[in-house]
Amino acid sequence: MPERDFGPGDGPAAKVSVSLRTGNIRAVRERVGARGFSAYVDAAVERQIERDLLEEALQVNEAASGPIPQDLRDEAAELFRHVKSAPELQEEDSWRAHEAG
Repeated sequence: MPERDFGPGDGPAAKVSVSLRTGNIRAVRERVGARGFSAYVDAAVERQIERDLLEEALQVNEAASGPIPQDLRDEAAELFRHVKSAPELQEEDSWRAHEAG
């Protein structure tokens, strides 16, 4: 089936060949083992696409409405730091589990 028929995160799995740096390959295998490698990379690609789309939307918004005020940027950064430092995320690997899921 053509790739264009499916949006990000949809469609059947298809085998592709990619080149990754050796250190990244080792790090992924250490986290998920050989059997989880493809799912991990697929999830990482999907997150990157989401980030790219968000960045594009922010740029369109900024072009239409002007830049986001620094006080709002600071508030968002502080909120993120607060959430990331929540006690339930301080246990070993909890933050990574929340990011991956």
